Amino acid sequence: MTSLKALVLNASLKSSDQLSNTEVLTNEVLDILSKENVETEVIRLADYNISLGISKDMGDGDEWPQIFEKIKEADILLMGTPIWLGEKSSLATLAMERLNGSSDETNQYGQSVFYNKVAGVVVTGNEDGAKHAATSIIFGLSHLGFVIPPHADAYWVGEAGPGPSYIEGEGQNNSFTKKHVEMLAYNTLHLARMFKENPIPAKGNLLD
Repeated sequence: MTSLKALVLNASLKSSDQLSNTEVLTNEVLDILSKENVETEVIRLADYNISLGISKDMGDGDEWPQIFEKIKEADILLMGTPIWLGEKSSLATLAMERLNGSSDETNQYGQSVFYNKVAGVVVTGNEDGAKHAATSIIFGLSHLGFVIPPHADAYWVGEAGPGPSYIEGEGQNNSFTKKHVEMLAYNTLHLARMFKENPIPAKGNLLD
């Protein structure tokens, strides 16, 4: 069976020396994919110098190009984000803007470079806003050319106001979240395998 690669862009505002609730939840998806022989990798966006702008390479120390190379190699892209003020994180917004700026590159068939890649989203937070954040990310990824499977979001939110995080509270035992982790993992995997063997025909959707 053709090997697949899954990449997580973790848009936590914490660098990798800090524990991330979002990463713990995304790792549950990756654990399933790993058992299905998918190669996985997590990029903590806060570890990188990602310049503001709508371009593939902003120069002057911009590290987005090296992230973009990994995205091009991936068959599955998962965006992980915490919720702040009911919204996806600022780093998630920045990543979406940079993906937009990179979307004019084409694949071997002349389609958007994001064609035949499957995407989903993972969201964590202490208050409502998970569906709002997921909606924004999923629409943006679809608009750029990624394929979105059914049940493409897995999330956990705590009670309103300050309270236990996903790790501290009952998040890891939440049956709804666990089920959506499974659906996200297996549905992205199914479509990624399908497009690896049978890519979307180029007719009618060339960028050039």
